[in-house]
Formats: sequence, structure tokens, C-alpha cells
Amino acid sequence: MSDDIIISNSEKIVCYAPTMITTTGIWQGDNPLDYSLPLFIVQLTLVVVVTRLLVFILKPIRQPRVIAEILGGVILGPSVLGRSNKFAETIFPQRSVMVLETMANIGLLYFLFLVGVEMDIAVIRQNGKRSLIIAIAGMILPFVIGSSFSFLLHEKSQNTKEGTFILFLGLALSVTSFPVLARILAELKLINTEIGKLAMSASLINDMLAWVVLAFAIAFTENKDTSLASLWVILSSIAFICLCFFVVKPLIGRRIKQTPEGESISEFNVCLILSGVMIAGFITDVIGTHSVFGAFVFGLIIPSGPLGLTLIEKLEDFVSGLLLPLFFAISGLKTEVSAIDGATTWGVLFVVIILSCAGKVIGVVLVSFFYQMPFYEGLSLGFLMNAKGLVEMIVLNVGKDQKVLDEKSFAIMVIVALGMTAVITPIVTMVYKPSKNFTPYKRRTVQKIKLDREFRVVVSIHTPRIVPTVISLLESSCPTKKSPICVYALHLVELTGRASGMLIVHNMRKSGRPAMNRTQAQSDHIINAFESFEKSTGCVYVQTLTAVSPYSTMHEDICDIAEEKRAALIIIPFHKQQAVDGGLEATNTAFRTINQNVLANAPCSVGILVDRGLSGSARSTMNQVSHHVAVLFFGGPDDREALAYAWRMSEHPNVNLTVMRFLPGETVIETVRSDSTNSRNDHSILTVETERDREKQLDEEYVTHFRMKTGNDESIAYIERVVNHGEETVGAIRTIDNSHDLFIVGRGQGTISPLTSGLTDWSECPELGAIGDLLASSDFAMTASVLVVQQYVGMGSGDPLPTPDSPSQHSEHVNIEQTNRRSHSSYTSQSSYREQLQQQQPDFHSQH
Repeated sequence: MSDDIIISNSEKIVCYAPTMITTTGIWQGDNPLDYSLPLFIVQLTLVVVVTRLLVFILKPIRQPRVIAEILGGVILGPSVLGRSNKFAETIFPQRSVMVLETMANIGLLYFLFLVGVEMDIAVIRQNGKRSLIIAIAGMILPFVIGSSFSFLLHEKSQNTKEGTFILFLGLALSVTSFPVLARILAELKLINTEIGKLAMSASLINDMLAWVVLAFAIAFTENKDTSLASLWVILSSIAFICLCFFVVKPLIGRRIKQTPEGESISEFNVCLILSGVMIAGFITDVIGTHSVFGAFVFGLIIPSGPLGLTLIEKLEDFVSGLLLPLFFAISGLKTEVSAIDGATTWGVLFVVIILSCAGKVIGVVLVSFFYQMPFYEGLSLGFLMNAKGLVEMIVLNVGKDQKVLDEKSFAIMVIVALGMTAVITPIVTMVYKPSKNFTPYKRRTVQKIKLDREFRVVVSIHTPRIVPTVISLLESSCPTKKSPICVYALHLVELTGRASGMLIVHNMRKSGRPAMNRTQAQSDHIINAFESFEKSTGCVYVQTLTAVSPYSTMHEDICDIAEEKRAALIIIPFHKQQAVDGGLEATNTAFRTINQNVLANAPCSVGILVDRGLSGSARSTMNQVSHHVAVLFFGGPDDREALAYAWRMSEHPNVNLTVMRFLPGETVIETVRSDSTNSRNDHSILTVETERDREKQLDEEYVTHFRMKTGNDESIAYIERVVNHGEETVGAIRTIDNSHDLFIVGRGQGTISPLTSGLTDWSECPELGAIGDLLASSDFAMTASVLVVQQYVGMGSGDPLPTPDSPSQHSEHVNIEQTNRRSHSSYTSQSSYREQLQQQQPDFHSQH
């Protein structure tokens, strides 16, 4: 057991018993919290639980994770729970601080190493002078303001030079945290915008400059008695950096080249690198700079590619999820809010927060004026550059440990960091309102795209696995000089706490350099595949995009891109993929929610692609794939859209098309006619019948037009099948031979048809509709891919006039704000006359 020996009012020596590491058990009468290991486990668990709880609580107001981590430390520290002496002495006794700080610094060491691995110095060169000037302007004014207020805060500091205090305070206020800023930009959906890319470039440069200044600050702090020692620290640090870049980096590169292409990095090499992190930290600690500086520099020299990817995958979750919160907890344990006593001190605190924010904002706005940026963009950029995080906490902790900052100054600066970061999201949300001046357009459906007009398609991709099928589908969509296809390939990436997830957007690397993480590797695969498709196929233009956002709002990115690019069709992947046995297995349930949200909010038509491969049944002499496509036509807007897309594909010389139209038999007609006679006095029924007749007429007109235009085309077969119920429908579908490799069907949402009766009783995926769900079912033993199409039938503010193919123009209730919401509830109130919707019309859509 340890004993605390009081030496003076300000210091005490803690004596440790070296044998008290693990307990012999509670049955021996031991208290586990008297021993180092059980106590550390309890502390770590408590820190992680409190941090995660705060992350959950602050998520609705979109606060970055660093806020929750710092707050968690403050709550566990002497400001809140630590005010109870019982809690402080039991959970965080003085004797445990050494173990806690040691583990926290190990976590910090490896986290800063990962930051170095993920950071691309080439970005500084790529983004030009503007980012550099913005970064410097965003540092100078806050540094000056911090220096001014250092005179007020330095009065009670002991044994510290005024210059050193100014250096630490100014650096803490002027730094911008790149990982925190990246997270905020993604939350605000600004990461793909010009202001987002500019903010990330500037913050990256700011981070690099901050590390240089911090190295100097530490050198002057630890050697306050002699300037010669400080000079030796600086020269040694420069020598260490040169050693890393000019000696160690080539050695690592040579070692990696010995790994055969396609093979994973050996465990020996990984262990070698991880040991190198410790050695680098040890060297920089010995020469007088902080150990994390050595780990950061060592991370910078790790080459991008398989090695960087392996290190990130092995370390990131463990380090950032488990060990890093310990560092913030230590910062919180050192923060005593009660040290900020008196109204004057609190007044100084608020003035520091306001003026520091204003300093960055003014500096950035002045530069934005010079570059002729709009005022609101410069203002938003200035607030974004106020993001604080890990680097500032390192600066403050080093200053506290070196007694540069006293209790009051440290507590003030921690609250300043919290305040400056917490206000970013709400202020930028209010200030930066980019006008989405999307030009209203009418061609929101495939049916309205003529063969002499450009066809624009947004393709959403989660993983590269579906890319070959999507490319094959687009290749078969008959791109021509008169009607080229513009493809917007949108790679969807989940927003996590990782900085590596953000870099994929920031680094548009077209220099052939290897990926630095798995997400970037997938993105490269997707980009390369679509670029090859564009080069090998004429009249196809591809633009690759990336959306980094939470799954809950990912559909907004898809819909915004479709609106901005004026697309006629969005293709989204089904949430299940083909397994080894040929069946479909769910990949991620969140994908299904995304699909449902896209269907409800899309500004154009939507196609859900069930991927079972689309390589083609044969190859022509021109080395092009030949496809056999089948359309199952029941009627309604969705089925007309499916036929329109298949019609476009049939223009391709190597595509054969079979259209099977299902018509109601005599039994169905007589039943509906009888029900109609019994309900003639019901005005609402008559209104629906009028709508039904209009839909029937539109179906007849479109099918007749299709048959007239394609009657002499031998590659197109038209078949009619008369059926009376779901069993006959399934039987008719089974008669289609197995040579077809793609089925295109309408979604048919919102109706119950006698021709599909019974099919929806066991429906697994209602978003596919009755027929789509049947074709995607493993019970149906289908081997072909399926494209389930929903036609855009909305009338939003973007369409000043109703679209001709939109039944909604006859509806009494149209949702203006959501341009394509198909209400499920609108049908439940009409259950008494649902069967009326199918008189001589098997399937029908209405918009209420």
C-alpha cells in the first residue's frame, strides 16, 4: 500500500509498494481498488463508459466527439465527481495517477503516429498558396490576442518566463485541429464543397505549423536557465527529422519492396514499425522535445499503401477508442473549474473566448476578401478554423506539467477550447447557407428522356463488388452521340470518428500513389473502374464523387447530387448480395434504410439493383457483351418507367428484349365490375375510378406506341399473358427461359392487385414491390439480376408546371416540399375499395 508524505503545502511524495500490482482476491480480504491493475481497469472502464454516454447525449446537437471526451474528463475530475473526497480517493487516488498517465501517453504516442501516417504532406503543395495564407492568417491574430491576455493571466504564475507563457497561450489559441474539423465538415455536409476542401487544406497546414512551434516551445520551456541548451534541443530535433526522412524512410521503403505484390505485410515488419514508434518517442524525449513529436514525425515517413493500411487497421480502433480517452480524462482530472474564482476572472474568460474566435475569423475574412470570396464563405471559414482538439490539449498538458500554466490558467484554457469548438456547428449552420440554385428541370424520368437527349444517371456504390454489374448495365443502356450517358458515380462512406475516413475526399490523388487506408483503396478501385469504362466506351462521361456522412442522412447526399446534376435516374444497390451458394445474404441493414429513404425523397426516378452478376450470356464479334433482358409489365407509372428503360437498352445492337404484359382474366374483370356496380353512389369511389381509367389509358397508349415503333425489330419479343391470381402470375413468370440475365420490373408501390394476390403475404422486402420481392427471393431460384424501378411522380417546387407523366396533377393533396413521397397511410383509409383499382388494370399507382 502507498503512503502520502506531505512535504509542503504544494507538494507531496507518494510512496509505492512494488508488490501491490494484482490482488489475491476478495476472499482473502483484499480490496481490489488498493491494487494497481484492478484499479486501472475500473478507471479505464469508467472513462470509456462516461465518454460514450456523452457522445450519445451530444449526438443530436451534432457536437464532435472531442467535446464529449474533454467533458467526460472534467466530470470525472475535481470539478464535478471529484469534489467528493470519497470518490476521488477511491477511484482516482494520487498513487494511481502515474499508471494512468503512463498508459494515456502510450495511447497518445500511437495516436499521433497514426495521425502522421494518415497525413499527406503533398496536399500542402497541391492546394496552393491560398490555403497556406489562410492557415497563417488564422494563426497570427489569435496568437497576438493570446499574447495580450497573457499579461492578465500570468500575474500569479511562478518561476516562468513571460515569453514562454506567451508562446504556450498563443499557440493554444491559434491551433486548428484537423481531425475535429474534418468531422464537423462531414456532419454539416460541407466536406465536398469548395469551402470544405479549403478549410481542410488550411487546417492541415495549421497542424504542421503548430507542431513546429510546439517543438520550439518545449525546447525553451525545459531549458529556461540557458539559451545554449535550447539551441542544442532545436538542432537535435532538426537532426532527428533529417535522420527520419533521409535514412529511416528509404530503409522502410526498401523493406516494403521485399514483400511480394498481393501479399500482406508480415508480422515481423509490423512489429518492427511499432517498435520504431517507441524508439522515436524515446529519442525525442531524450533530446528535450516531447515523445509524441517523435512518434508524429515517424508516422510521416511511413509510405502510403499496404503498410500504412495495415497499421491503421490494426491500431486505430484500439488506440482511439480505448486509450485516447484516457488522455482527455487526465486533462479533465487536472481541470479544476473552481480555480476560476471571481467575476473578473470569468469575465476575462469570456472575453478571451470571444476575441480568440474573432481573431481567427477576422484574419481569415481579410484573406477571403483578397481572394474575392463571398463574405459569408469567409466568415464560415473563419469559424471552422476555430476547431480545437488533441493538439491544443497536448499544448496545455505540456504547459501544466512544465509549470508554465497554473491551475487557473489551465482550467480557463480547457473551457476556452470547449467553448470555441462547441459553437462552430450552430454558428456555421446559421451563417453558411449556400443557395442551392438548382435549375428546375422536367426530364426527371427515363420515360421523358428522348433518344436525342443526354441521359444522366447517379449511381450509388457502397463497395466495389457491385461495380462490374453497374458498368455492364450502363454499357448496355445504349450511349450514342445523340444521347450520351453522363454517369455520376457516388461512393458512399460512413462517417465515423476516424480522420482517415475524411482524407478520401480531401486527397484527390491522380498521381498513381497507393491508398493510405481501406476506404481510400475502395475509392481508388471504383474510380479506376469507371475511368476505364469511360475510356473504353464511347459517348459515356463519368464523374466520381464521394459522400462521407452518417447512414441516417446518407440519402440526403444521394438526392442532393441527383437534384444538382439534374439526373433522370438514381441506381442504388440492394442491401443483400449474392452468397457462395447463389442465394442472397444481407450485408448491412443500414443500406436498406438508406434505400427506403431514397425511394421516399428522390427528385427523379429510382432503380434498386439486385446484383446476381451481369456478365452477359455471350460475346459478339466486337467483343461486346450480349444481354437478354425481360420486362414484366402489369401497368402503372413504375411499370411504364421500367419499360422505358428497357426500350432504351433495346436500342443497343447486342441487347435482346422480351416484354411480358399481364392482363386480368374474366374472373378478375367480373369481380371488379360487380363491386363497381355496388359502389356507384360513392363519390370517392367514382373519383378513384376516373383516375384508374386515366392510368389504364396511359398504359394502353404507351404500350401501343412501343409496339408500333418496335414491331419490325426481331430482337424484341412482346408476349401477353392473361392471369386471374398470384399463382397464375408466378406460373407465367416461370415460363420465361433461363437465358435472360436481367429482369426489369416496376416497384408498384401502394396498391394491391388481384394479379399479385398472395405474393405480398410473405414479402421480405416490401421496398421491392410484390414482383421485385418475388424475383429477389431465394425460393424463386432466380439466377438473373433484377432492376426494380420507381418512376418519379412528384410535383415539387423545382417543377413550375406539372409533368405530363405525373398522375399527381389530378390528386387533391400534393406534398410540395417532398417531391416524391408515396404515402403508405393514404391507402389504409381506402381499404373498402382497393379492389376497384384493378378493373381491367392489374396494377395501379396513385399519388395522394
